[in-house]
Amino acid sequence: MSEKKPRLRGALEGIPTYKPGRPAAAGPAGYKLSSNENPYPPLPGVLETMTSAAGGANRYPDMACTGLMEAVAERFDVPVEHVATGTGSVGVAQQLLQCTAGPGDEVIYAWRSFEAYPIITQISGAASVQVPLTDAEEHDLDAMADAVTDRTRLIFVCNPNNPTGVAVPGAALERFLDRVPDDVLVVLDEAYREFVRDERVVDGLRLYRDRPNVCVLRTFSKAYGLAGLRVGFAVAHEPVAAALRKTAVPFGVSQIAQDAAVASLRSEAELLERVEALVAERARVSRELTAQGWTVPESQANFVWLRLGDRTSDFAAACERAGAMIRPFPGEGVRVSVGETEGNDIFLQTAAAFRKSEF
Repeated sequence: MSEKKPRLRGALEGIPTYKPGRPAAAGPAGYKLSSNENPYPPLPGVLETMTSAAGGANRYPDMACTGLMEAVAERFDVPVEHVATGTGSVGVAQQLLQCTAGPGDEVIYAWRSFEAYPIITQISGAASVQVPLTDAEEHDLDAMADAVTDRTRLIFVCNPNNPTGVAVPGAALERFLDRVPDDVLVVLDEAYREFVRDERVVDGLRLYRDRPNVCVLRTFSKAYGLAGLRVGFAVAHEPVAAALRKTAVPFGVSQIAQDAAVASLRSEAELLERVEALVAERARVSRELTAQGWTVPESQANFVWLRLGDRTSDFAAACERAGAMIRPFPGEGVRVSVGETEGNDIFLQTAAAFRKSEF
């Protein structure tokens, strides 16, 4: 047998591995607070829609996602030609890199930010330019603008930022966009937009309307509670949206996902009710952590962030022993999703005990 191996792209060597949140431990006391999932099931009527759609699983889905594209366009008051769908917002983000960047090009994003950015950038063959967050866990937009070169093709702005939860105020974002060359695509990754309550944070869709180099990413995974179906979308001006549709995996978004997403868009009242409940729980968790003595960045997402440095792994292990699985970033900190009240309470109790024993 020949010892020769198929030739693979060198760009894949040393690629970082995406680390999903670990599942909850078996048993009634286990809570998964590690993946920013919505603890609620799909919205009323959506499960029935999914069940009905599953009956046609022997057929290919609508490759053009026609119904979903039209529903998104109507809901957000954008031309349907400006909409593109994909397998979650991260799937659309990877398509954006296929459209814009390759070997010799550069992609700018804050760090730490969404851990998929370095992975999909390296897959494209482009080089990552990581700009450190400020001491306040915020995007350093001035430094990001300074990092733009003639090789820059795309900039990710995760807003609110994952994993810190901090959002960029609209005025600062507009000043940043004014500094970015018109031929550089700026992607406003707004996976957690529905949880934003800071009035200073502008809706990215308002900025995209008169800026052809701005693309907005959204997902049905978080607020809408459809993480398991993998469906997201982008809103961008027609040249970008058309390029996204060209690079989409054929039939990538299942009919179950398409129909569930459309049904979810029609359940606005129930969505807002659930989001408000999660926002209130986020505020409670943040208040209690602050009262315990922790420094907690103001989160506008459905999670909180604690910077723990070299205590990160020990803290995560303590939470796991108590029955709450959280997401550690070794040497940096932990991200803790806002989940069921009982799971949040376990986390808070563990945080209080850890602080007393370790600080």
